[in-house]
Amino acid sequence: MSKRRRIYEGKAKILYEGPEPGTLIQFFKDDATAFNKKKHEIVDGKGVLNNRISEHIFTHLNRIGIPTHFIRRLNMREQLIREVEIIPLEVVVRNVAAGSLAERLGIPEGEVLPRSIIEFYYKKDELNDPMVSEEHITAFGWASPPEIDDMMSLAVRINDFLCGLFLGVGIQLVDFKIELGRLFEGDMMRIILADEISPDSCRLWDIKTQEKMDKDRFRRNMGGMLEAYREVASRLGIMNENEPVRGKGPVLVSSNDD
Repeated sequence: MSKRRRIYEGKAKILYEGPEPGTLIQFFKDDATAFNKKKHEIVDGKGVLNNRISEHIFTHLNRIGIPTHFIRRLNMREQLIREVEIIPLEVVVRNVAAGSLAERLGIPEGEVLPRSIIEFYYKKDELNDPMVSEEHITAFGWASPPEIDDMMSLAVRINDFLCGLFLGVGIQLVDFKIELGRLFEGDMMRIILADEISPDSCRLWDIKTQEKMDKDRFRRNMGGMLEAYREVASRLGIMNENEPVRGKGPVLVSSNDD
């Protein structure tokens, strides 16, 4: 295998130089992290499941006209994606009270919100990703007012699609996090969806039992994280029960100057 230059490594993924200009290869790791990596374990097979689930969702989003960085899945752990300039914000859409929202506002976890709420968080691990307002975003130049409008519009459309997708397989979409980036095409620039959408970035509850099927199983020491992710994939029709998820995939070799 030819050497590939590593561009960036995050908590759950590695980005490598792509085969063509303007492309990257996104590799899904098995690392499970919480509380900005204060809690960290390796869950063998998680990356394979997240790759497949994210591929499934991004493919559908592309088909309905929501622009994403996803081009195609390459293998069990890798995707070919468009290179974008990531906006340093996490966009969180909440449909049901859970997590930090329930704690901050004293709302019982599980209470359906009067309407979906969109929140912005500044991507800064050392600050624990603080929540910020539109005033902060424009004052510090993280995004312009038109870009904020585009981000919120995309978030609403993605939420509408995901709610329907998961409802159809007996899962309630409680909340989710997305990242967005700027895609430059000649003199044109547009905001598109980047990163991933998977049980790592969504809160997913079984509609009948309220059983958690997401990373809260890891955050809260509930166990059964891999089994929950597999169940999500199975319900979406992505993987059957006998399909292996523990393969390590190809060994990636970075260049000497990484």
